Amino acid sequence: MLKISLEQLEFHQKKRQQLMAFLPDNSLVIVSSGEELIRNRDVEFPFRVDSDFMYLTGFEEPDSVLVLVKKSTEESHLFVRAKDPEQETWQGRRLGVLAAPDTLRLDCAHEIDGLDEGVLTLLEGVESVYVSFSHSLELLGTVHGWIQALKEKVRKGGDAPKQVCDLDVYLHEMRVIKSEFEVQSLRKAATISVQGHLAAMKSVQSSVFEFQVQAELEAEFLRLGSPRVAFNSIVASGKNACILHYTENRSEIKKDDLVLVDAGAEWQGYAGDITTTFPASGRFNSEQALLYTLVLAAQQAAIDAIKPNETYDVAHQAAIKVLTQGLLDLGLLQGDLDTALKEESYKRFFMHGTGHWLGMDVHDVGVYKQNQSWRVFKAGMVVTVEPGLYISEEHQDVDEKWHNIGIRIEDDILVTPSGGEVLTTGLPRTVEEIETWMRQYRQNVNSEGF
Repeated sequence: MLKISLEQLEFHQKKRQQLMAFLPDNSLVIVSSGEELIRNRDVEFPFRVDSDFMYLTGFEEPDSVLVLVKKSTEESHLFVRAKDPEQETWQGRRLGVLAAPDTLRLDCAHEIDGLDEGVLTLLEGVESVYVSFSHSLELLGTVHGWIQALKEKVRKGGDAPKQVCDLDVYLHEMRVIKSEFEVQSLRKAATISVQGHLAAMKSVQSSVFEFQVQAELEAEFLRLGSPRVAFNSIVASGKNACILHYTENRSEIKKDDLVLVDAGAEWQGYAGDITTTFPASGRFNSEQALLYTLVLAAQQAAIDAIKPNETYDVAHQAAIKVLTQGLLDLGLLQGDLDTALKEESYKRFFMHGTGHWLGMDVHDVGVYKQNQSWRVFKAGMVVTVEPGLYISEEHQDVDEKWHNIGIRIEDDILVTPSGGEVLTTGLPRTVEEIETWMRQYRQNVNSEGF
């Protein structure tokens, strides 16, 4: 039987109420949980419920649809899979129609097989239908089919909705500002993610291949109760770290390589997202240490810049200023700082943004600009800060001593009334801290005879 805490139930109920308060009278919201997808013959991809659906219900079964109706009163309807002993024997228990209303604090529940007939009934008298335009295209097509069916009845005295509206405008903006319940979930995801990265740092000294580091990382996530990774883990050694979304994780780790690990655990639907970069040998060489220290300084400058009422791009601007000056000082860029910033010459070695929203999705919903201007930070927002430098062997005009060094450092930041709070604490971050930590761990392993 599904068990949801009282705190969770109150959170999801409050979010449904908050959403409906934004919408006009005679409106209806439709959100789907998603469906299981076939990976290959008789094997499904692991199912992960749609984030909007989870946000409004806390329910994680596939083939479910939430319908919220705002007429003279407000009603919540959930269409779910029927109880089926035979199917449940093969595929797992289902909540079912009878248990759903009380379990999830909803008004009504119906069998998903009756979705078409049920929604057509609920749509009568509705003027506006709200559905996500960003990731529910199949559902959007179904909604238009329902409306067309109702229009066929207009001649007989029926009434059909007059407009289909983008739910994202309201729901995704709600998700940008995190409640205390959400912050607690993000803290837990961050804590588990940190422990996974520490496990990766420990394992690299006895691992031959990248996938062995990945195995220890993700095993720690599971051991601490995370049901899944928040995204495909990146374990990139040497030149692979210069590939931003490298996920093959199959290469041999060489002794002199840096290892870049970008990974996060999920907890109660919320994502952690951390990147660590550390030497496989336990010691940075001089070039690696110089670039690592530069990236870390850029990250700290970006974190320090995050405050309520500052614009979103302030963190990126702070980071690129530090990175560009550092690259000039090292002779990797030429000229003066102002010209280099204006010409964006740093993009040869740092080609992505400095962060993104974080929440139920690792690249969470919410716009970054409003009215063509960068939006301002507000307390309750959560962002990542992840500057990097990537100097591949393709940079033929760069001294080869810098080649195949890829570095990224990423932490999760909660915007508070006084500034940015790092949620992903507990990792060694400076060159000295990393080398000391890895040396102490090696000594502890040796003394215990492992």
